[in-house]
Parts: sequence; structure tokens; C-alpha cells
Amino acid sequence: MAFASPINLSADDIAAVRSWILHEDEAVIAFNKPAGLSSQGGRIQAHTLDDLLWAFARSNGKRPDLVHRLDRDTSGVILAAKTKPAAGFLGKAMQAKRFRKTYLALVPSAPDPRAGTIDRPLLRQEIGRESYMRVVEPDTPGAQQALSRYRTLSASEDGALVELEPATGRMHQLRVHMAAIGRPLAGDARYGGALTFAGRAAPRLMLHAAKLTFPHPEGGYRTVEAPLPEDFETLRIAAGL
Repeated sequence: MAFASPINLSADDIAAVRSWILHEDEAVIAFNKPAGLSSQGGRIQAHTLDDLLWAFARSNGKRPDLVHRLDRDTSGVILAAKTKPAAGFLGKAMQAKRFRKTYLALVPSAPDPRAGTIDRPLLRQEIGRESYMRVVEPDTPGAQQALSRYRTLSASEDGALVELEPATGRMHQLRVHMAAIGRPLAGDARYGGALTFAGRAAPRLMLHAAKLTFPHPEGGYRTVEAPLPEDFETLRIAAGL
């Protein structure tokens, strides 16, 4: 569990983070993270979702811990553990690849083939104060195995809606893999994505963590789903997807 110092949150902060709850029980809380909010501390000095978890601090001074992360501009399901045993259980389950994450993304056209697996190693690079990933050959020093599955759900002349599943958990994995097959995600300027989609502005990365299935500390599996955010839905409809 977290031992950082408590952060003073405004009533609006607390109301916001509570409004994002998708599921809560004795062991976990699942949130629908909005795009533009960092999961944990980064270069930007502003509240992160991790900070906002102080809204759920218990009388003993402990608060929930994030189990995994989402990129700042990625929206959707993110999970926090409410107790130390739950955090330990979920951390081990994550390492054992027992989580199943399903994302939705907007791309400029349907991939060819329309469904498949991308098995391309990735290498992390630091450029200035930014971290990037790039596809490399398997024998490249420092290369990390990365495997992603994709499936085209619908396509039109203006673009395609794809479902993505990362089988490994590398930084920016889905973004880099889709760019590597010539289908960078809409709004993903870092990896070659256009800032327009279906004739409209795509001012941020159009990637949404739509569904998370995970083993629950009390037994069995749980599935939590997050509805599409308004900006994503607007572009989807504009493209007739």
C-alpha cells in the first residue's frame, strides 16, 4: 500500500474521482480514467489519478494503490487495490499474465489483413526528457518481446474501428505496433498518427481501454467495461463506424 504523504484535494477533485467509479467492492476499485489525466507522477506537476486516490484514504492513513497504468491520453478502465493483500494478489496475477485487456482505437483505414497478430520486439529510447519505443530486430541489445492482437470491428472510407489486445505489457506497445503496420492511431502525433479523423480534429490519442478481465482476490474473475468517451464517440460516428 502507499506510504506517500496525503494530498489535499478539493471537493471538486473528490467528486470527480468518485464519478469515475465503474466498480467497487471490498478489495478493488475500477475507474473510467479520462483522457488527459496521468496515472502516476510524471513531468507535469498536476494531480494524477494516483494523487486522487487519497479521496479513498481509510482511518489508518492507507489508501488504494494502482495495479497498472494507462498512458495520459488513453481513457478507460484502470484498477486499484484497496488493501495490501489485494495489491499483492493482483500484482502477482499481472506478472502471471492473468489479466485480459481489451482496447478500442481509431485508425485511418482497415488493417490488411483485417485481423492478426503483431509479433515485433520493441526497444525503449530516451530523447531529451521523453521516452519512446521503436520496433527493432529480435537480436537488438535491450530488445523486449512484444505481442499484440488486433481485429477490425468496422471500416468506412473515413477510417476504421479496431479492437486491440496486448499479450505483453510494454510501454506504448499498441501504439507502436499499429504504426509499424501502417495504421498509426488517430491523434497519436508521437508515432505518426494524423491530428484529424473523418474530417474532424483528433486532438489527442484515440485509444480507449474498453474492457478489463482480471482474477479477483476473493475468487473467480471479474470483467469491468468502460463506455466510450464523448470525443471518441463523436469521431466514430462521424466516420460511420
